[in-house]
Amino acid sequence: MRVCLLTADPGHPLLAAVSDLLAPDHQVETLDPGAEGPGPDLSSLADVYLLKARTPRALALAALLEEHGAPVLNSAAATARCQDRVAMAAVARAAGLPFAATRCVAALGELAAAGVPPGPLVIKSRFSRRHDLVARADSAVRLRELAADWAEEPVVVQDFVPNSGWDHKLWVVDGQLFAALRRSELAPDGRGPNLPLPAAELPASWTAAALQVGDVFGLDVYGVDLLDAGGAEVGVGDAGGAAGAPLIVDINAFPGIRGQAGAPEALAALALRIATSGRAVSADERKVTQVSQK
Repeated sequence: MRVCLLTADPGHPLLAAVSDLLAPDHQVETLDPGAEGPGPDLSSLADVYLLKARTPRALALAALLEEHGAPVLNSAAATARCQDRVAMAAVARAAGLPFAATRCVAALGELAAAGVPPGPLVIKSRFSRRHDLVARADSAVRLRELAADWAEEPVVVQDFVPNSGWDHKLWVVDGQLFAALRRSELAPDGRGPNLPLPAAELPASWTAAALQVGDVFGLDVYGVDLLDAGGAEVGVGDAGGAAGAPLIVDINAFPGIRGQAGAPEALAALALRIATSGRAVSADERKVTQVSQK
């Protein structure tokens, strides 16, 4: 089989591990969506493409490959659905997923000009990308500080939900669940390393929500960021005890899934299965949302 990685970083630990697993018996190639020069040879397509990129050029390339019959994992449209956090929240909440209430503000400067917030807010760039904005603001002073650097940034706003201070990072590869704990990116001391969290110890409602995301968004490889919004205080020693209600705060197509035993094997097996069976992509599925990278 010919497996092509659509990425500018084939050395990423997950992709490198998958390549090592496949290389003895299969041909692994790399295509950088951002590279200058001629595009792919559409008369000689790979058996499957792994879309580990989310720029507009990457999405356009993935859509082109799909139009010519190539299976792309995840599809261009499914990947695009996770880029616009307004659309993401609307799709998730319409499907009954426990997604945080999210509203859109055209520019962060407008929010800062409104003065004192009604309560602690979590502010994120509307369009998910590398080095985007994710911050907490409890005061007008903090809003003005953020606006000094991000005044024209389209943002989404979520009410800050009291929680344990730990993000529950859940990843799914072809229905197989992996999990870890990480300090919230809003934590003043930084995120720090991932901590082990056996997926089998997650409450059934958490597992069900994570798996439902794949069905709702049409994703095979994805990540779900969950908070324990049940109100119980959870210390470092028992941070994995996710006993409260799950609250989804973000969804990512094809995340890094670093340090998860079995994840590269699951991804390699999925790639070969899709390469062998192919995947029919409907006309509606090929409609890729236009995503800004402002």
